[in-house]
Amino acid sequence: MSITKQAKDYVVKYLWNGPKLVPVGLFELSQYFRIHGPIKFDNKKEGDSIIAISQNFIYGSIITTAKSQEELDKNIKDAILTSFDIPSSYAKEAKLYKVGCEAREYALA
Repeated sequence: MSITKQAKDYVVKYLWNGPKLVPVGLFELSQYFRIHGPIKFDNKKEGDSIIAISQNFIYGSIITTAKSQEELDKNIKDAILTSFDIPSSYAKEAKLYKVGCEAREYALA
């Protein structure tokens, strides 16, 4: 995630009046996980990159890449937020987390 994108997201969050108003996508994300459960990802190594592709996202596919597993975890969370039009500055409010190391699933806390 670029510094420019992060800065833009924080400006949007500030303009939306901080924690008082939140993106509609946060509600939609919560409803999605409540109804459909965690989003599962398949990881595959290609060259020096790791590619993650969602298995069960009902609105299509979520695909992201990274050089390390830690970076991939961050990129997957950002890609899920992006799928619901949620700025990355709301990552803390979204409370996305990885479900188990082997499961490669992401859900809400």
